[in-house]
Amino acid sequence: MKEFFTGKGIVGGGIVLLVLAVALLAPLLIPDTWATQMDMRSRLAGPSTTYLMGTDQLGRDLMFRMLLGAQTSIMIAGTAVLMSLVIGLPLGVISGYFGGWIDNVLMRLVDTLLAFPALLLALTISAVLGPNLTNTIIAIGIAFTPYLARIIRGEALRVAQMPYVEAARAVGTSDTWMIIRHILPNIMPPIIVQATISLAFAILAEAGLSFLGLGTQPPDASWGLMIQASRDYLDVAPWTALVPGAAVAITVLGLNMFGDVLRDVLDPRTK
Repeated sequence: MKEFFTGKGIVGGGIVLLVLAVALLAPLLIPDTWATQMDMRSRLAGPSTTYLMGTDQLGRDLMFRMLLGAQTSIMIAGTAVLMSLVIGLPLGVISGYFGGWIDNVLMRLVDTLLAFPALLLALTISAVLGPNLTNTIIAIGIAFTPYLARIIRGEALRVAQMPYVEAARAVGTSDTWMIIRHILPNIMPPIIVQATISLAFAILAEAGLSFLGLGTQPPDASWGLMIQASRDYLDVAPWTALVPGAAVAITVLGLNMFGDVLRDVLDPRTK
């Protein structure tokens, strides 16, 4: 556990806790009207004592929109990764444990999805389903499922060949109990690490979809949508892109650092 108290652990964990606190508390402490109220006389105003991070093209306070946008981005990314785990975990475990034709069939389906870059696959799904919050979650969740399924399959295949699994199989332990008792507990550490890192990529994917108009839709606030709205004003008001862009970059950096620390703590092969 001492890895959590290294520089990387403190910085990464601090960023993750801060972002989660903002996502949970900002909607309770900041009324929606503060983020949607327009002041056209102060449109594209720079940072000041009145507007600490400036305003956007409609005179809305960027700081309040950035804080409220944290909930949308974290909620979409977290739900999408959870959806990927719900689908990818049984696929990977069944494929790695049973092997044979089951493994071949399931992994060929996974390889078909892996043939497309994750963001391109998410773009295609979102374009087919239509741009809204629910479809964004579905698109990102499906796009990330094959990556998690492949990793889980590899871990399940490794654990299934361990001597204690062979011994349990020799005494007649059922496949269901084998998976629950021996396979799942021993593959969870790398899955937790990969889910944390996938959360960072899911935030980037949400920002990319919203930037292209296929993700979160107005009047909801999200970091990607804020970046998309700022693209026509970069020369006169660069802070409109810097504020949400910095939020995305810092959050992704924190999650990646925290994921590295989790890997050092949970994966005995790194010790």
